Amino acid sequence: MRTRDVMTTEVVVVGPDTGARDAARLLADRGFTALPVVDTAGTFVGVVSEAELLRDRLPQDPRRLVHGEPPVPRHAPGDVVAQVMTKPAVTVTPNTDLAEVADLMLEHGVRSIPVVHEGRLVGIVTRRDLLRSISRDDWVIEAEIRHRLNVLGAAHRWQVRVHAGHVSIVDSMSDATDRHVAEVLARAVAGVTDVRITTPERI
Repeated sequence: MRTRDVMTTEVVVVGPDTGARDAARLLADRGFTALPVVDTAGTFVGVVSEAELLRDRLPQDPRRLVHGEPPVPRHAPGDVVAQVMTKPAVTVTPNTDLAEVADLMLEHGVRSIPVVHEGRLVGIVTRRDLLRSISRDDWVIEAEIRHRLNVLGAAHRWQVRVHAGHVSIVDSMSDATDRHVAEVLARAVAGVTDVRITTPERI
Protein backbone atom coordinates (compact mmCIF):
# COMPACT_ATOMS: atom_id res chain seq x y z
CA MET A 1 0.00 0.00 0.00
CA ARG A 2 1.04 3.56 -0.66
CA THR A 3 0.61 6.78 1.29
CA ARG A 4 -1.97 8.03 -1.21
CA ASP A 5 -4.26 5.14 -0.24
CA VAL A 6 -4.75 6.32 3.35
CA MET A 7 -3.65 9.97 3.60
CA THR A 8 -5.94 12.88 4.44
CA THR A 9 -5.99 15.51 1.70
CA GLU A 10 -7.89 18.26 3.51
CA VAL A 11 -5.14 19.44 5.84
CA VAL A 12 -5.22 22.20 8.45
CA VAL A 13 -2.09 24.32 7.99
CA VAL A 14 -0.47 27.45 9.38
CA GLY A 15 1.89 29.98 7.83
CA PRO A 16 5.38 31.00 8.98
CA ASP A 17 3.94 34.31 10.22
CA THR A 18 1.16 32.70 12.25
CA GLY A 19 1.46 33.59 15.93
CA ALA A 20 2.92 30.82 18.07
CA ARG A 21 0.07 31.18 20.55
CA ASP A 22 -2.47 30.95 17.73
CA ALA A 23 -0.84 27.75 16.50
CA ALA A 24 -0.86 26.35 20.05
CA ARG A 25 -4.56 27.17 20.36
CA LEU A 26 -5.26 25.43 17.05
CA LEU A 27 -3.46 22.29 18.20
CA ALA A 28 -5.33 22.28 21.50
CA ASP A 29 -8.74 22.91 19.91
CA ARG A 30 -8.35 20.34 17.12
CA GLY A 31 -6.55 17.68 19.11
CA PHE A 32 -3.62 17.60 16.70
CA THR A 33 -0.01 17.00 17.70
CA ALA A 34 1.58 18.92 14.82
CA LEU A 35 0.72 21.27 11.95
CA PRO A 36 2.32 21.58 8.50
CA VAL A 37 3.64 25.05 7.70
CA VAL A 38 2.97 26.43 4.22
CA ASP A 39 4.09 29.81 2.86
CA THR A 40 1.98 32.24 0.84
CA ALA A 41 3.03 30.58 -2.42
CA GLY A 42 1.70 27.23 -1.19
CA THR A 43 5.15 25.72 -0.69
CA PHE A 44 5.68 23.36 2.24
CA VAL A 45 8.34 24.85 4.53
CA GLY A 46 8.22 22.89 7.80
CA VAL A 47 6.25 21.51 10.73
CA VAL A 48 5.35 23.00 14.09
CA SER A 49 4.54 20.57 16.89
CA GLU A 50 3.45 20.61 20.50
CA ALA A 51 7.07 20.22 21.64
CA GLU A 52 8.30 23.33 19.79
CA LEU A 53 5.38 25.42 21.02
CA LEU A 54 5.84 24.35 24.64
CA ARG A 55 9.60 24.90 24.78
CA ASP A 56 10.48 27.76 27.22
CA ARG A 57 6.91 29.05 27.06
CA LEU A 58 5.58 28.11 30.49
CA PRO A 59 6.85 30.47 33.22
CA GLN A 60 8.72 28.99 36.16
CA ASP A 61 6.87 28.95 39.44
CA PRO A 62 8.20 31.93 41.50
CA ARG A 63 8.02 29.76 44.63
CA ARG A 64 11.21 28.11 43.39
CA LEU A 65 13.09 31.19 44.59
CA VAL A 66 11.36 31.13 48.00
CA HIS A 67 12.53 27.57 48.49
CA GLY A 68 16.04 28.46 47.40
CA GLU A 69 15.88 26.48 44.16
CA PRO A 70 18.11 27.97 41.45
CA PRO A 71 16.34 29.19 38.29
CA VAL A 72 16.60 26.97 35.25
CA PRO A 73 18.23 28.74 32.26
CA ARG A 74 15.63 29.53 29.63
CA HIS A 75 15.46 31.27 26.28
CA ALA A 76 12.87 33.75 25.10
CA PRO A 77 10.18 31.77 23.24
CA GLY A 78 9.51 32.58 19.59
CA ASP A 79 6.54 34.79 18.81
CA VAL A 80 5.71 33.31 15.41
CA VAL A 81 5.72 29.84 13.89
CA ALA A 82 8.79 30.56 11.74
CA GLN A 83 10.88 30.97 14.91
CA VAL A 84 9.96 27.60 16.40
CA MET A 85 9.08 25.24 13.55
CA THR A 86 11.17 22.26 12.48
CA LYS A 87 12.83 22.49 9.07
CA PRO A 88 13.55 20.46 7.16
CA ALA A 89 10.85 18.19 8.46
CA VAL A 90 10.36 14.49 7.81
CA THR A 91 8.15 14.09 4.74
CA VAL A 92 6.92 11.38 2.40
CA THR A 93 5.45 11.38 -1.09
CA PRO A 94 2.05 10.03 -2.20
CA ASN A 95 3.89 7.00 -3.57
CA THR A 96 5.82 6.10 -0.41
CA ASP A 97 5.22 2.55 0.82
CA LEU A 98 3.23 2.51 4.09
CA ALA A 99 5.77 0.17 5.65
CA GLU A 100 8.38 2.89 5.16
CA VAL A 101 6.00 5.51 6.58
CA ALA A 102 5.53 3.43 9.73
CA ASP A 103 9.29 3.00 10.10
CA LEU A 104 9.82 6.76 9.77
CA MET A 105 7.19 7.51 12.42
CA LEU A 106 8.81 5.12 14.87
CA GLU A 107 12.35 6.25 14.06
CA HIS A 108 11.60 9.94 14.52
CA GLY A 109 8.98 9.61 17.24
CA VAL A 110 6.28 11.49 15.32
CA ARG A 111 2.57 10.80 15.07
CA SER A 112 2.01 12.36 11.66
CA ILE A 113 4.04 13.02 8.52
CA PRO A 114 3.29 15.59 5.79
CA VAL A 115 2.85 14.25 2.27
CA VAL A 116 4.67 16.45 -0.24
CA HIS A 117 4.74 16.37 -4.05
CA GLU A 118 7.02 18.69 -6.02
CA GLY A 119 7.45 20.96 -3.00
CA ARG A 120 3.76 21.33 -2.26
CA LEU A 121 1.74 19.83 0.56
CA VAL A 122 -0.83 17.35 -0.81
CA GLY A 123 -1.87 15.58 2.38
CA ILE A 124 -0.91 14.22 5.75
CA VAL A 125 -0.68 10.66 7.06
CA THR A 126 -1.06 9.84 10.75
CA ARG A 127 -0.56 6.84 13.00
CA ARG A 128 -4.31 6.59 13.20
CA ASP A 129 -4.50 6.29 9.41
CA LEU A 130 -2.03 3.39 9.54
CA LEU A 131 -3.90 1.68 12.38
CA ARG A 132 -7.15 2.07 10.48
CA SER A 133 -5.59 0.41 7.44
CA ILE A 134 -4.53 -2.70 9.37
CA SER A 135 -7.74 -3.13 11.35
CA ARG A 136 -10.31 -3.44 8.55
CA ASP A 137 -12.79 -6.31 8.73
CA ASP A 138 -11.85 -9.38 6.70
CA TRP A 139 -15.14 -9.34 4.78
CA VAL A 140 -14.46 -5.77 3.65
CA ILE A 141 -10.98 -6.73 2.47
CA GLU A 142 -12.34 -9.80 0.70
CA ALA A 143 -15.03 -7.79 -1.12
CA GLU A 144 -12.49 -5.24 -2.33
CA ILE A 145 -10.12 -7.93 -3.58
CA ARG A 146 -12.94 -9.67 -5.46
CA HIS A 147 -13.88 -6.37 -7.07
CA ARG A 148 -10.29 -5.77 -8.18
CA LEU A 149 -9.84 -9.28 -9.53
CA ASN A 150 -12.86 -8.92 -11.78
CA VAL A 151 -10.64 -7.06 -14.25
CA LEU A 152 -8.67 -10.29 -14.76
CA GLY A 153 -11.57 -12.52 -15.65
CA ALA A 154 -15.01 -13.73 -14.67
CA ALA A 155 -15.84 -13.53 -10.98
CA HIS A 156 -16.10 -17.35 -10.69
CA ARG A 157 -12.43 -17.71 -11.74
CA TRP A 158 -11.10 -16.56 -8.36
CA GLN A 159 -11.86 -18.06 -4.95
CA VAL A 160 -10.91 -15.54 -2.27
CA ARG A 161 -10.70 -16.08 1.47
CA VAL A 162 -9.37 -13.65 4.07
CA HIS A 163 -8.54 -14.44 7.68
CA ALA A 164 -6.91 -11.86 9.98
CA GLY A 165 -5.60 -10.01 6.93
CA HIS A 166 -4.06 -13.14 5.37
CA VAL A 167 -5.39 -13.62 1.84
CA SER A 168 -5.77 -16.97 0.13
CA ILE A 169 -6.66 -16.94 -3.56
CA VAL A 170 -7.36 -20.00 -5.67
CA ASP A 171 -7.08 -19.42 -9.43
CA SER A 172 -9.06 -21.85 -11.61
CA MET A 173 -6.72 -21.15 -14.49
CA SER A 174 -2.93 -21.33 -14.66
CA ASP A 175 -1.65 -18.08 -16.11
CA ALA A 176 1.53 -16.91 -14.35
CA THR A 177 1.14 -13.33 -15.57
CA ASP A 178 -2.43 -13.05 -14.32
CA ARG A 179 -1.45 -14.56 -10.99
CA HIS A 180 1.33 -12.00 -10.57
CA VAL A 181 -1.09 -9.16 -11.35
CA ALA A 182 -3.64 -10.66 -8.95
CA GLU A 183 -1.07 -10.71 -6.16
CA VAL A 184 -0.12 -7.09 -6.79
CA LEU A 185 -3.77 -6.02 -6.79
CA ALA A 186 -4.49 -7.92 -3.58
CA ARG A 187 -1.43 -6.61 -1.74
CA ALA A 188 -2.50 -3.05 -2.56
CA VAL A 189 -5.73 -3.44 -0.56
CA ALA A 190 -5.75 -1.83 2.86
CA GLY A 191 -5.55 -4.38 5.67
CA VAL A 192 -3.83 -7.14 3.68
CA THR A 193 -0.81 -8.59 5.49
CA ASP A 194 0.00 -11.55 3.24
CA VAL A 195 -1.15 -13.08 -0.06
CA ARG A 196 -0.97 -16.71 -1.18
CA ILE A 197 -2.19 -17.78 -4.62
CA THR A 198 -2.67 -21.43 -5.60
CA THR A 199 -4.42 -23.47 -8.29
CA PRO A 200 -6.99 -26.23 -7.65
CA GLU A 201 -5.56 -29.66 -7.05
CA ARG A 202 -6.03 -31.91 -10.06
CA ILE A 203 -6.99 -35.56 -9.67
